[in-house]
Amino acid sequence: MAAVLVATVSLSACSGDEGGDAAAAKTIALFLPESKTTRYEAFDRPIFEAKVKALCADCKLLYFNADQDAAKQQQQVEAALTQGADVLVLDAVDAAAVAPLVNQAKQKKVPVIAYDRLISGIDYAYYVSFNNVRVGEMQGQALLDALTAKGNAGKGQVVFINGSPTDPSSADYKKGAHSILDGKVTVGREFDTPDWSPDKAQQQMEQAITALGRDNITGVLSANDGMAGGAIAAMKRAGFAALPPITGQDAELAALQRILTGEQYMTIYLDIRAEAEKSAELAVALVNGQQPAAATTVDNGTAKIPAFLLDPIAVTADKIKGTIVKDGFYKASEICTAEVAAACTKQGIS
Repeated sequence: MAAVLVATVSLSACSGDEGGDAAAAKTIALFLPESKTTRYEAFDRPIFEAKVKALCADCKLLYFNADQDAAKQQQQVEAALTQGADVLVLDAVDAAAVAPLVNQAKQKKVPVIAYDRLISGIDYAYYVSFNNVRVGEMQGQALLDALTAKGNAGKGQVVFINGSPTDPSSADYKKGAHSILDGKVTVGREFDTPDWSPDKAQQQMEQAITALGRDNITGVLSANDGMAGGAIAAMKRAGFAALPPITGQDAELAALQRILTGEQYMTIYLDIRAEAEKSAELAVALVNGQQPAAATTVDNGTAKIPAFLLDPIAVTADKIKGTIVKDGFYKASEICTAEVAAACTKQGIS
């Protein structure tokens, strides 16, 4: 059925414009929230754009990055609507505050797809993301497994470095992690990190080290790889004899290298290609008046939103070859620089 849908979308999207009438081109607008996290510019944007072009060569694409500025994103959405966007694919900077923007689109009969972050307070066409609570559960279980392997489960204190409070996914990650770790570890300090900023995460980790003492920290629950890098920098600066296990998310290149060399314990691999391509398929379908059935629904507090939720994958050093490299997310040559060549050889990555 998926193949039939794609074929149908491809044919219908690219017919009817044979006069070369640029003004009649269907317009899809993609809005991403920031560029501090590597994935958005390196993966989400190019994969989404390539899929749209493959399905609809005549479709016009508008792209905006808000640089973690909610007011800037509001201006971008309004500009896209003024330019005649037919569909908005919106990864909101502040997902709890963009309902008025979605309402502006609805008044113009422009459907909205919430990309990666669930928008609350209003009904809209689709939500495409990952099972975010499951992400947190995987991070929590991985940390618990690492602590148990070291004989540190129930000993010392764990630091939680959560994501941005304006991103509803952060609350889901936190919920999932706490559901695994509560009652099994002592949480010494917990932070919500504005803008998912690695710099702020480093400062938070420095505060935790000062408050708890270097030797009392047995693990770090970091919600993503960028912040894990900041926390690791703080621990190195503080002179940790051995770094405690630390989690991450997004399978960033630097994080994979840290995992191979033992500085970071694990990451969550999100199949961003599947997320971006599914969103592109839905956007092209919507500009052609189609509305594919969703796999499930998610309650955003106001309505049950048709949703496609993809499965996350927990990746430790021994899993990199069979997931990241196998899928072509990164090539072995990109991961295995001179500094990590020996670690790659140990894991059979070449």
